[in-house]
Amino acid sequence: MSDWIAYFVMLGLVTLALLYIQFLLAWIRLHFFWKDHSKPLNEELPKVSVLVAARNEERDLPDLLRSFEKLDYPSDRIQFLFVDDQSSDATTAILKDWCEKKPNRSFLTISPSQTGLYNRNGKANALAILGDQATGEFYFYTDADCEVNPNWIQEGVSCFGEKTGVLIGITQVKAQKLLERFQEIDWWLTLGFVKVATDMGIQTTGLGNNMVISREAYEKSGGFKKLPFCLTEDLEISRAIRKSGFKIAHQVSSRMLAITKPEISFRALLVQRKRWMSGVMTLPFYWKFILALQVIYFVAIIGLILLRPSLGLSLAWIKIFLQSIFLIGLTRKSGVKISWFPLLLFDFYNFNTILLTILYYFWPSKTKWKSRIYP
Repeated sequence: MSDWIAYFVMLGLVTLALLYIQFLLAWIRLHFFWKDHSKPLNEELPKVSVLVAARNEERDLPDLLRSFEKLDYPSDRIQFLFVDDQSSDATTAILKDWCEKKPNRSFLTISPSQTGLYNRNGKANALAILGDQATGEFYFYTDADCEVNPNWIQEGVSCFGEKTGVLIGITQVKAQKLLERFQEIDWWLTLGFVKVATDMGIQTTGLGNNMVISREAYEKSGGFKKLPFCLTEDLEISRAIRKSGFKIAHQVSSRMLAITKPEISFRALLVQRKRWMSGVMTLPFYWKFILALQVIYFVAIIGLILLRPSLGLSLAWIKIFLQSIFLIGLTRKSGVKISWFPLLLFDFYNFNTILLTILYYFWPSKTKWKSRIYP
């Protein structure tokens, strides 16, 4: 028994050491090797297309449209394109009313005969159809339940380098309740490591609610029309563009910040994570290892706390402190302040979320997304 305890303690210490190194490297990248991709804009601004797929978004869509009206970019250089993916609420009426007010706004509705035309994923299919209407040099993507910064387009356009095909922005969950604040921290943590990895040239992902694709990269990769069936179309489009020889850049700044809505219940959160897990399972081995490390950490730290309470608790609090310092630095780069209280409690939420997400992913049930059922 003593040998077994020793092995378990050793596993816990090794896992913690790897996590500490991970956060230390991330903190070093954050403070000393941070990449700001923005550059001064030319006098002649490029034309851009803003593409949004909407399905039953009557509650949140008005907030997005109001944020579009505040964009600091010449209206004659913006093309707003919306696709109504067979909504059963007032989404169509809201879009029709808004688009009729200006000539640079238009929307189309997916007909029954167009369902699954290019992809069984409803959103990927809708964006593939909408892409045929885009005429801009850059395609800006966000979701119907988001709000964008007034400088969103200026910042996005300014961040493209010669071989940049995809630009990812930064997204904050609009949080009020404690569960929502934990979701906000979860997003910050995920996007923080995506930023670190992207700056190092490591393959990461797209971000469907805050993403820009150059027209050249979209056309050379085949765009959404050529994607295989997937429930994470932002990951797949970024992967296709990268295979076409383009780079992915990640701009974390207040000007590139978008606000999204939280999941309103823990059950809804698990449904979202089940869909995301389908994308995670297609990631390269090293990403799976990093994510698996988070799971192993909780097993190891709980074991250490049970076997050596003072040691286990001390190491757990060190990890929470390092994680919090990293997140505070990241949010400051985005022009956001974050409270210490939810940061200190986040790991208690994160353990339950990770465990239940894994169990729910392997549970033999189908994925429900936007009132559609997927295998």
